[in-house]
Amino acid sequence: MTDTQQSATQPQPQQYPQQPSFQPPAAPVQEKPARNVVGIIALVVAALGLIFACIPGALIIGWILLPIAFVLGIVAVCLKGKVKWQGITAIIVSVVGTIVGFIVFFAVVAASFSNAFGGTDAQVTTGDDTAVVEEGTADEPAEEPAAEIGTRENPAPLGSTIEGDDWTVVVNSVTLGATDEVVAANMLNEAPDAGMEYIVINYTVTYTGDDADGAIPAMVGIEYVTAAGVTVNSLDKLVVAPDEIDSLSTLYSGASVTGNTALQVPSPADGVIAVRPGMIADKVFVAIQ
Repeated sequence: MTDTQQSATQPQPQQYPQQPSFQPPAAPVQEKPARNVVGIIALVVAALGLIFACIPGALIIGWILLPIAFVLGIVAVCLKGKVKWQGITAIIVSVVGTIVGFIVFFAVVAASFSNAFGGTDAQVTTGDDTAVVEEGTADEPAEEPAAEIGTRENPAPLGSTIEGDDWTVVVNSVTLGATDEVVAANMLNEAPDAGMEYIVINYTVTYTGDDADGAIPAMVGIEYVTAAGVTVNSLDKLVVAPDEIDSLSTLYSGASVTGNTALQVPSPADGVIAVRPGMIADKVFVAIQ
């Protein structure tokens, strides 16, 4: 038997298929979100709209840009695979800008109404029972005295009664150099800025209107005007006064509330208190001493 025949008769080893080696599944590749051009445009338009909404003369431009930014912001958020934060920020800015725009609009309308019609009448009654009607009345003389009571040049004395159409205000007292009292009144109150001091104004507000739903004393304005003619209000430096007046609770006809408000003013205090007995009433100036 030849070698070839012998090898043919011998059993051949069985061949098994080679098993592939175990390979762990590859981790999915996270793609970085692409730049969102629509979101960038929406954010820029929203920022411009907010700026114009704060400018009374350019308010209409803000009202045009803000809705556009809002829509673009929504589109930017809905785009797949794109960065989202610009669109979300644009939506927020456009909403805030719209609110600011409405506030500016109503402030402009109120100011225009006051300028056009001279505001509502404000009557001042001093301790000697003399009454003076501030500018805005229909029957005032052609030439007014230069030093009319209730003006900056001749402020009404403390304790005078200032009457508007719906509100009566009496400034009871003004405490100068009240920094220590104000800082101690609330843990969040900060020390006044350099060259400034706190004053505390105590006043009484009475609602004399006839609205069945009442009104809030926040409609009455209390400000400080420096000798140089600069107006200071409570928003310039937010602090809580000792025995702070409750200006947000509703008063009904004949009801009164008394309390304090604190203002940061340049030191030494040399100005006057400006009282507005109603949102669009004429201002009456009261002496601080």
